[in-house]
Amino acid sequence: MEEPLKIIVLVKHVPDAQFDRHLSGPDNTLDRSESILSELDEYALEAALQLIEARGGEAAGNRVIALSMGPAGAVNAIKKSLQIGASEGVHLSDDALAGSDAAATSLALAAAVRHLGADAPADLVITGMASTDGETSLVPAQLAERLGLPQVTFAASLEINGGTLTARREGDTSALTVEADLPAVVSVTDQINDPRYPNFKGIMAAKKKTITTLSLADIGVDPAQVGRSGSWTAVETAEARPPRTAGTIITDEGDAGIRLVDFLAAQKLL
Repeated sequence: MEEPLKIIVLVKHVPDAQFDRHLSGPDNTLDRSESILSELDEYALEAALQLIEARGGEAAGNRVIALSMGPAGAVNAIKKSLQIGASEGVHLSDDALAGSDAAATSLALAAAVRHLGADAPADLVITGMASTDGETSLVPAQLAERLGLPQVTFAASLEINGGTLTARREGDTSALTVEADLPAVVSVTDQINDPRYPNFKGIMAAKKKTITTLSLADIGVDPAQVGRSGSWTAVETAEARPPRTAGTIITDEGDAGIRLVDFLAAQKLL
């Protein structure tokens, strides 16, 4: 009988793409008042759920832990993850985390993963291929480095056989198959699956699931290592995008073709 899996899925509360994004405060951090679970993280969550369902699901001892780092509102990303099917949630929340860049974020998340592995280390840490706010794709690789684990990035399929993870990475003209020993850190693309939606049963079941809140003190991280003071990068200044100007309208008076070519040539598009 196969050993049960313990999978941690990183989920992020990001500004809703339907609204304009704004920076706020003296540190020019992103305004997250209108935020949702990152769409790309739903693919990571679905990948984890499919892996444990292939092994008998939670009834067989498998667990999917949704881990999110962020302010109080970030708990909503965890709640949706539980509605979709995650077993439990963990919210890393501390005022000192505000303004953390990718490096500081990966440091804090690595400490949280270690903390969650105190009883039994996670077999997999799965992330989306990027967050839809920063879009750096840096955290998965940095997290793997900090944890000392093999990393498999941009996976378009995942399989586990024994203690080996097999993933396929799709290229423009070819596909690459990659293997890694467990435990490992994996980021998945938006081609790996079709994420499920929360149904009524899942929404009701989520109300009974546990969400644990952790602080930096709980995971043994010095506040000076995160936030703006612990970040490698920072936004020094920012200004609003200038309004769009009216385009050039060419009225055809028999020479529209020539005028259009002249315009394109002036823009160095020919």
